[in-house]
Amino acid sequence: MNKLKPGLYCVSTPIGNMDDFSIRGQETLRNSHFILCEDTRVSKKLLTKYNIKKKLISYHKFNEKKKLPELIDQLNNQKIISIISDAGTPCISDPGGILIKECIKNKINVYPIPGPSAVTSTLSISSFSDKFIFLGFLPDKIGEIKKLFKNIVHLEFSLIFFISPKKIKKITPILEDLFVERDILICREISKIHEQFIRTNIKNLSNTRFPEKGESTVVISEPKIENSYLKELTESDKKNIKLMLNTMSVKDVTKTYYQEKKVSKKLIYNYCLQIKDES
Repeated sequence: MNKLKPGLYCVSTPIGNMDDFSIRGQETLRNSHFILCEDTRVSKKLLTKYNIKKKLISYHKFNEKKKLPELIDQLNNQKIISIISDAGTPCISDPGGILIKECIKNKINVYPIPGPSAVTSTLSISSFSDKFIFLGFLPDKIGEIKKLFKNIVHLEFSLIFFISPKKIKKITPILEDLFVERDILICREISKIHEQFIRTNIKNLSNTRFPEKGESTVVISEPKIENSYLKELTESDKKNIKLMLNTMSVKDVTKTYYQEKKVSKKLIYNYCLQIKDES
């Protein structure tokens, strides 16, 4: 490890349990000239546990642009710099993306040092499809969250996002409206002392109790395939859908016609879009 090439090293750190820190991650930090971190107080605890004595430099979303020229200059001078976040992998819903883009622009080598991930850890125990869309932290405003979910509700993927348990209660009506037939896994405080896994169907979510403290990683299952999934739309179906589109939205037509006829939601939705395009 004392032969590390100059460049920027993206080092994953534990998401809770400090024993999850990889040997390669530890040695990369030991052999760096200095380490960029979100909060020096948080990162110092990790470095102290593993007896890593390197300079920590505070690097977060409020100063990353300001520090950019100096860091690029250091990297151009063959320095070995590591970047870590408070927990998990840097640049995944954490600072670092701006620096990496600038490194690529300046032909500076960037190396990943893999490690713990709340996203893959949660998905691995979900039993849901491993084809997934990661949404990061959801928007602050409820209206923006609803808009986001509406745009992806018909995609055949698992959906993963970060959220506080308290906020889950606020968005439960949206989830029940758009994903009512789907299952959900809520992982709270992954790998920590109070680790908790809650599995339920979204239609039962409003009756589910869980603590309101701690960050959570949530996975919503892929859409369930109805028995009529392969059924083709009849000419009668198409005629009825066209009439409904005169007074209803695509979403409402899809939901209403599915409930009435049990025709595949995907077929209804795609036909609605086809009609909209033609008009």
